[in-house]
Amino acid sequence: MPKRSVRDQWKAKLEGKGLNVSHKETRLGIQKRGFRGIILGIDPSLRSTGIAIIETNSLQRINFLYSDTIKNPTPLCTADCLAAIARRISEVIERFPVAHVAIEETIYVQNFRIAQILGAARGAAIAAAGLGGLPVYEYPPLRIKQAVVGFGRASKEQLASTVCSLLKQSHPLPTDEADAVGTALCHAFTFVDA
Repeated sequence: MPKRSVRDQWKAKLEGKGLNVSHKETRLGIQKRGFRGIILGIDPSLRSTGIAIIETNSLQRINFLYSDTIKNPTPLCTADCLAAIARRISEVIERFPVAHVAIEETIYVQNFRIAQILGAARGAAIAAAGLGGLPVYEYPPLRIKQAVVGFGRASKEQLASTVCSLLKQSHPLPTDEADAVGTALCHAFTFVDA
């Protein structure tokens, strides 16, 4: 039986036709939350892109598999930096059986040039995921912090500390890698299976 949208379910209920709820949905049309599988989290930046791989078997069990920072030194031109980001993400996708990619959205910046550079770095990462045939989910920084820390205005230090605690790591990850893990965790905690 094909699934019906919440709107269609309420319309049917109001017309007295009942909800006919599938096994994945509750009486109110709420669908399964959380993601089970391997997630690639990406915190994009031209000079320092954080990447992380986590696996979730359930919302209570998170396996930390890998993290790295794609460092592009200042002398590299923008095109070379973007190529390095795309190449490294493609390598990671080939190495791990990634199911979903979660990437942080561009934050609000007052400088137009910085916004363009961040957008280009995100584009390189998204293109690599797209070429790998993977679905990409984008999350704003406030939502990531809300999902992981419980407070949308949490500091980077609070996010890194919470990530370290959730992963049961004895030492904190570098900032960009912690942000990438946070993005992957946000997807793991908030993804809704349609």
